[in-house]
Amino acid sequence: MRDHPDGDTAPHPEVWTGRATNRVQWLLALVGAACMALGIELAVDSAWTSGVAPLVMSVVGCIAAGLLVLFGTLAFVHVAVKVDEDTLEVRCGHIGLPRRRIPLAQVAGADFAPRVTPCQWGGWGYRWRPEKGTAVVVRRGEGLVLRLWDGHTFTITVDNAESAVRVIRARLRPSLPGAAH
Repeated sequence: MRDHPDGDTAPHPEVWTGRATNRVQWLLALVGAACMALGIELAVDSAWTSGVAPLVMSVVGCIAAGLLVLFGTLAFVHVAVKVDEDTLEVRCGHIGLPRRRIPLAQVAGADFAPRVTPCQWGGWGYRWRPEKGTAVVVRRGEGLVLRLWDGHTFTITVDNAESAVRVIRARLRPSLPGAAH
């Protein structure tokens, strides 16, 4: 969508897509892979003389910690947002999980947030805070805040969030209270 010089906006696309990426998460994924490699190395080439139990605990601990860090970070390396005529869909990571679909009929409004930070939400990832709502935060920067009819909010860090807000608002107009159906 492009703004015209007179201030009007061009027709909204059938489907709006956006994404945000956090390259720092790749470093954390490497730490997870390193933990897994250490666990495998311990299992294959062990010279431990203190017994089997400490070795097994070390191997299992390294591999479990590595898997947790690796998959936990890869799930939030990027977020993809898609807005079509009826829904907003958020997909995280390379396999698209976690995923959330929000029908636009459940959205009361959309706002641009110029500065969303992981600190506001308690870190990166899929977050919930009773006083703030739910968020998908993969990086610091601009975001989209949906105000839902049930009183909750859903925040997503996504590039070009202002454009997403315009598209969503244009699709919400017929659903506003008091509007003719």
